[in-house]
Amino acid sequence: MPSLARALYSTLIYLAQPLLRYKLRRRAVAEPGYGLAVEERFGHYGNHHSAATPEQDAKAGWIWIHAVSLGETRAAAILLTALRQQRPHLRLLLTHSTATGRTEGQKLLQPGDRQVWLPWDTPGAVQRFLRRFRPMLGILLETEIWPNLIAMCQQHHVPLVLANARLNEKSYQQARRLGWLARPAYAGLTAVYAQSDADAKRLCALGAPVQGVFGNLKFDAIPDAAQITQGRLWRSHINKPVLLLASSREGEEELWLQAWQTWAAQAQTHRNVQWLIVPRHPQRFDAVATVLEQAGLRVSRRSQWKDYPEPADVWIGDTIGEMAFYYSLATVALLGGSFAPLGGQNLIEAVACGCPLVLGPHTFNFAEAATLALRQEVARPAADMAQAIAIAETWIQEGALLEKAQAAALLLSQEHRGAAQATATAVESVLSKVG
Repeated sequence: MPSLARALYSTLIYLAQPLLRYKLRRRAVAEPGYGLAVEERFGHYGNHHSAATPEQDAKAGWIWIHAVSLGETRAAAILLTALRQQRPHLRLLLTHSTATGRTEGQKLLQPGDRQVWLPWDTPGAVQRFLRRFRPMLGILLETEIWPNLIAMCQQHHVPLVLANARLNEKSYQQARRLGWLARPAYAGLTAVYAQSDADAKRLCALGAPVQGVFGNLKFDAIPDAAQITQGRLWRSHINKPVLLLASSREGEEELWLQAWQTWAAQAQTHRNVQWLIVPRHPQRFDAVATVLEQAGLRVSRRSQWKDYPEPADVWIGDTIGEMAFYYSLATVALLGGSFAPLGGQNLIEAVACGCPLVLGPHTFNFAEAATLALRQEVARPAADMAQAIAIAETWIQEGALLEKAQAAALLLSQEHRGAAQATATAVESVLSKVG
């Protein structure tokens, strides 16, 4: 029987289902992926996308990985490579919660694998999911804690681990306030593999069974070599430095525009700099271009380039899956998501490409990596966007220090690899007990 706390939670989640359907319909207008297989989100998995029957699904022996969105899916790809080396015939059940995650996840599928939505966290939907697929083991990535999902996995004897786990101080305090619901959920996991000692300490305080601190899986990602080569080649032919606002989130382009206009009015160095802005979410590409054009800036979009970037005041990176190219093209990057209180984006990708960074004040989603980058002088801190622009423009004039930061970035990336193999070995240990 569920606890009173989880029963109350389940009632609220159940009552929120009409709101979820409404939200999915609205999001599907801009991102059609949200309109795909909607009933899967409520635990109804038909056969329209698979020849397998429910009986065949239940006997498949799935290794289930849940990667909620784009970043987690890329981390899943790194872990999955290590898992497949240990189990070449592994059958993957891959779940997501966002359209970008699901699109990225399609790249990971091999014949016999399945990809579906993770169900909404009601007891009925989760029960239907587990009865349909009966996974041998489940792997949640980073922060995904769902009380009913964890409780139902316990009931169905499905080991559930949290890999590449992180828990920032803000989320920890929130979980403490909801301890009546959060503590049983964390304690119900089979094992937790943390990114850092600080994450492990917070997770343990909530009752999570932390069994290892392996670092961040994303350090094991190898950037696309062809993209790096192209980015560096183009940068060598551009007669001025390229400054990149990378993975910017809503509102940050306006912050950049305001700060850039103020800075430009006070200094001349901006005339020798090429700015490149890469929005985090593809549905915002057009809106960002409009904002810049309405401000009187000439804009050139990556999707329209042929053999070479077109001259413009600002380039917009409006393609998906080319961050290694953008970071290699840039001389210095400003980290998006860190200038609004959003926690920052994945700075590890920039480090792996040898791109120095300027970090805004909000990096709590990548606190450990940010601390390492600042300590190794791969990154410099800024209080706001205006200061970040000033720091970036100063840094590009410091030739020796800039070259040192570029080299230190590559070294930092190499020194912190190994999480994928350590996690895969730990997962294999859990699987060996399943049989």
